[in-house]
Amino acid sequence: MTLTPITQAISSAGNDLIAALQSGQSVPCLSLRRAGRLPLLAAIHSRVDRPILFVTGRADQALILADELSMWAPHVPRLLFPEPNPLFYENAPWGLTTRRDRLIVLTALASYHVPGAEIPPIPPIIIAPARALMTRTLPRRDFLKALRTLKPGQVIQPDELIRSWSALGYELVSTVVAPGQFARRGGILDIWTAAETHPVRLEFFGDEIDTLRRFDPASQRTIQSLQRLPVTPAREYLVPPGEQNLSEFNLPQLHPMAASLLDYLPRKALVATDDLQAVRDTVLEVEEQAVGLRKDYIADGELPDDFPVPYLAWSELDDALSAHQTLDLGHSLDADLEQEPNESCLAACFDPLPRFAGRLKLMLDHISAAVARAEPVYVISRQNTRLQELWAEQAIQSPEPTQVVFMDGSLSEGFTFTPPGGTALHLLTDGEIFGWRRPELRQRPRPVAEAPEAAYADLEPGNWVVHVDHGIGRFIGLVDRSVDGLQREYLCLEYAEGDQLFVPVYQADRLTRYVGPDSRQPSPTRLGSQEWRTTKSNVKEAVEEVAEDLLDLYARRSVVSGHAFSADSPWQMELEASFPYVETQDQLRVITEVKHDMEHARPMDRLICGDVGYGKTEVALRAAFKAVMDGKQVAILVPTTVLAQQHYHTFRDRLAAYPVQVEMLSRFRSPQQQREILFQLAQGSQDIIIGTHRLLGGDVLFKDLGLLIIDEEQRFGVTHKETLKKMRTEVDVLTLTATPIPRTLYMTLTGVRDISTINTPPEERLPILTHVGPYSPRLVRQAILRELERGGQIFFVHNRVQTIGAMRSHLEKLVPEARVTVAHGQMDENELSQRMELFTAGQVDILLSTSIIESGLDIPNANTLIVDRADTFGLAQLYQLRGRVGRGSQRAYAYFFRHRRLAPTLEGRQRLETIAENTQLGSGFSIAMRDLEIRGAGDLLGTRQHGHMASVGFHLYTRLLADAVRLLRITRGAGQAPETGAISPLLTPLADTPLTSPVNVDLPLPVNIPTSYVPDRDARLRLYRRLADLRTLVEIEAIAEEFKDRFGPLPGDTANLLYQLKVKILAEKAGLISVSGENGQIVLRFPPLPEGSPPRSFPDLPAPARTGKNGIWLSNADLDDWKVILLELLQKLA
Repeated sequence: MTLTPITQAISSAGNDLIAALQSGQSVPCLSLRRAGRLPLLAAIHSRVDRPILFVTGRADQALILADELSMWAPHVPRLLFPEPNPLFYENAPWGLTTRRDRLIVLTALASYHVPGAEIPPIPPIIIAPARALMTRTLPRRDFLKALRTLKPGQVIQPDELIRSWSALGYELVSTVVAPGQFARRGGILDIWTAAETHPVRLEFFGDEIDTLRRFDPASQRTIQSLQRLPVTPAREYLVPPGEQNLSEFNLPQLHPMAASLLDYLPRKALVATDDLQAVRDTVLEVEEQAVGLRKDYIADGELPDDFPVPYLAWSELDDALSAHQTLDLGHSLDADLEQEPNESCLAACFDPLPRFAGRLKLMLDHISAAVARAEPVYVISRQNTRLQELWAEQAIQSPEPTQVVFMDGSLSEGFTFTPPGGTALHLLTDGEIFGWRRPELRQRPRPVAEAPEAAYADLEPGNWVVHVDHGIGRFIGLVDRSVDGLQREYLCLEYAEGDQLFVPVYQADRLTRYVGPDSRQPSPTRLGSQEWRTTKSNVKEAVEEVAEDLLDLYARRSVVSGHAFSADSPWQMELEASFPYVETQDQLRVITEVKHDMEHARPMDRLICGDVGYGKTEVALRAAFKAVMDGKQVAILVPTTVLAQQHYHTFRDRLAAYPVQVEMLSRFRSPQQQREILFQLAQGSQDIIIGTHRLLGGDVLFKDLGLLIIDEEQRFGVTHKETLKKMRTEVDVLTLTATPIPRTLYMTLTGVRDISTINTPPEERLPILTHVGPYSPRLVRQAILRELERGGQIFFVHNRVQTIGAMRSHLEKLVPEARVTVAHGQMDENELSQRMELFTAGQVDILLSTSIIESGLDIPNANTLIVDRADTFGLAQLYQLRGRVGRGSQRAYAYFFRHRRLAPTLEGRQRLETIAENTQLGSGFSIAMRDLEIRGAGDLLGTRQHGHMASVGFHLYTRLLADAVRLLRITRGAGQAPETGAISPLLTPLADTPLTSPVNVDLPLPVNIPTSYVPDRDARLRLYRRLADLRTLVEIEAIAEEFKDRFGPLPGDTANLLYQLKVKILAEKAGLISVSGENGQIVLRFPPLPEGSPPRSFPDLPAPARTGKNGIWLSNADLDDWKVILLELLQKLA
């Protein structure tokens, strides 16, 4: 079902208008209601058959219009031309999504100017905000000159292509996983252009392009063949030879001729404006702001006096617009207010609908009346199913049952359209029916793929590593060695006294990075001594105790029968539909996982790890409402009073329409109020209680607690956690965190807790620009002024209450035009509450506070964070603080200052380096892993395990513990599912951990990945580690196909490597300890039989094989087909 009948009716009523447009006449301003503009635009497009540029005032409007247009013109290409993220004159890179979206538009329009190029079969509608139109771009002539189309059979030197791609702004990488990248491997070139949905692989035969193939960046495997590939510039500027470190900031210097999107439009294109007055006002406002910024940057010496203007002024845009046919859908700039509207014009055909504000009976009566008049009704709602049910219950026997069409979706506003002399059509949306505003649209960044071996990128030369069999050493790198005349590659490790160990590449899975309990360097093991065996044996004994504890905890949770919550109620669906944002796919998946846990009798214990601002609170709110709908109480535990107050307001606002009692228990409540709240909790009249650690007090009693939600668990101490640990076996527990502390991460890794991750940013979140350095008053003033100029607010964190007053005086002198207020934990409760409210309401510019703001505070208008003495904060604290900004669509800035004269500690410097490195979105997990390395893993299981962890490293310790848990489960018979006998799904991460020592395979074959096949050393190391982790023959066959696709036909040495891996897997299944070449024979050895055991029985083996007590000899190893015979023999043994 579509809205085509409405657009057809509008198209018929607008015949005169469309005829005028087709004949090229100028059309006066239409003065349409906002709700009627998109349907008319879709109607015009369906008949004029040419590209349309639709210009809006603001970027958020452009996003909404682009989304709503999909309802009105579902089959039309809709392209968004976004504005750059930085302000004009701001030297900052454009976002990847912004860059790509803009290039897609320029490429689509360029095809209209290239003779013989493929023109889009359906002309696009391009939506652009005013600032995007102002921004200068690469001149059209330069773009077309740089564009090059590649086809199979074309003769061109690969080296020449590589040089031209570099000049176009493409980045040379080892593996292509994102647009704007290219890679070379021998006679294969990979490139991902902006306009392509997938990267493309060019395979050469000499200097001739043999094939063009699209491939999947995640698997690196071919999807389909192509016949042509247009390669466009990867940036909106061309890089001169020898130049480096350029960005779009330099565009006006590199290309002196000013150009904009309007230059790329074909002559026949139509330019429509949403509201020309609003567009002009926006352009003039942005111009004024840019002129002010230019003055500041020149005064600060950050911009030369003669820097060219990076945008087109309104006068220039006005001239450029006059070259095209234009149509203003909004209200005229020169409209005569006293002039009567022309009733015959289109504007008069659109009328507003009554607002029902949730009174569904009135709404149904309105629809019934329209149906009685034989007028079609369209209902677009996020509550589509429920409204359909209500309409069916009306049981109105309409002569035309299809007159009411229900559709799932969201539009800002509805209307009644009455064509002259025709039948009215009614379009109702959630705005009219419920009074809901449209969900705020979030432009989703396209997910960046990771190469299949990306998970193995953590090992670099110089790192401390742990070899399972030989102990702790330092990784030197990949080295070539010739053994018995065979050239092979090895991983070289250095141990005590300079001894070196060469690990065969197929045993790379025996190595892991060393992470200790603190930041001290480990002592390397002495090779050949008993030291490592003794150490490992001691740790194994210790972890068996821990495994017992873990399994007991799990067993207690398994046998306790908690409350199984009911399926979602209609109210639950209604609450979820009223969410004012569009959920990300990750959010929806996590919500489903939480509900699934709640609907089972076993108490839930789930950790939700999502980056700061990724929508964890909404997941918690839905879970809490589900619990209340079943008559249970919900406790929400938060670390600070400020965060408690914010959650209190959020829950109160979202649940206002339902009979749910929400209260807060913190020091913002007087003793009398606290006593009343506690009484109501015990009586059961309070449904949801939000509080700080006060909730864990002995006097807090619940009548029927069903769900405990813990926000920012890393902020609670050990005592509090012990109380929570007891609660975990009785009620459902949901834990939210952005930076999982090592203990939590550890429990998750070992499979004793369930984890859900939210990795998708909720909107076009821009990575926060992070500055780390000594304190600079000039930088502070500049940062504050930039934020004030764009109407934003600033967090300034100074973590010492004693000197916070002096810092306030300093700021007031530095930036006298800013309004400053102070907030810290030692203030009176009411005063603190009032000051936070003032800041939230936008009545204060700078909130100077201690770290009380770090947890979960959500103020989208605050987009600059300044932290004084940042080196004294923990890594998780720094990450949480940075998460307070960048929660809207504006570019955010974070400044982490250290003392001007005092040098930071080693750990302090490491923390600042980590926070500066991890600026990309969703970096919470990598920060948690790095924090584990800096602080060490000593607090994971208490001090008793500290020494054991230091002696073998965190990763090996975890593996040994996983082994112990798995063995214990098998010996106890625990975790066996009655019907299958499989290990419980809770411990599936452990099932992959090998319990036995690896087979030593040493065949007389050259095995490696030649440098001519994969030239990049780091890529080879990652591939070796990935190959060593293969566990089945099917996986080996799949990777052989992948290698042929990615790198070309397999060289003999690489085919031998894959063969040797097959031998290793089959030998492990057969229970062998080694397969090696000795004196012209292949020897397969079994572990020695215990004393008194009967001799081994062997199956029928191929003729050249002979058996012994603990081995098998393949005596005719010099035969050509010995490799085939060996595999057959191993398959019989396995």
